[in-house]
Amino acid sequence: EKKHTQDPLDMEEALSTSEAFIIKYKSRILGAIAAVVIIIAGFMGYKHFISEPNEIKASAALFKGEQYFGADNFETALNGDSIGYKGFLKVADEFSGTAAGNLANAYSGICYAQLGKYEDAVKYLDKFNGKDQLVAPAILGTIGNCYAQMGQLDKAAATLIKAANRANSLSLSPIYLIQAGQIFEKQGKNAEAVEAYKQVKNKYANSY
Repeated sequence: EKKHTQDPLDMEEALSTSEAFIIKYKSRILGAIAAVVIIIAGFMGYKHFISEPNEIKASAALFKGEQYFGADNFETALNGDSIGYKGFLKVADEFSGTAAGNLANAYSGICYAQLGKYEDAVKYLDKFNGKDQLVAPAILGTIGNCYAQMGQLDKAAATLIKAANRANSLSLSPIYLIQAGQIFEKQGKNAEAVEAYKQVKNKYANSY
């Protein structure tokens, strides 16, 4: 909240194009995703990392990175520090095949997105394998936003629609559908835009 209160509020009316909409909400969306990832990471740590030594090592390797990540120190979280923390990239590589290694891919992708390196972000987010109703659609939505930032609007809209359907939630789905609608409008695909907005109105009427 402290970060966003410093944003220039007099630009509100100018935020009407798809790019502007994405720019306006990108930080909030990524922040929400980051929070979800951290919560799920803790849950997974307690639930799944007890039985196998390799998982315990992988979980321990993530711990310091999660602290850097929570402090918005994305460069250090991604690449490591000089006092023993390896970085999400190395954790993802060294512990591939583990749940923690999989989660490190998600962290790496979000860090790259926050740093404006969208191609690298998509590369690592695509490596994340999740089937849950929380993190998986949020990661998919982040991929959609990365495509939009790269100007790949067809991929962006399709991915955002997919993320909205997979999430099927009042919190994330309407945001992704509205973003997709804005992109469709930018492309002159008004019928597709209307359909996206109708889904928000009809399926998620109680959302903000």
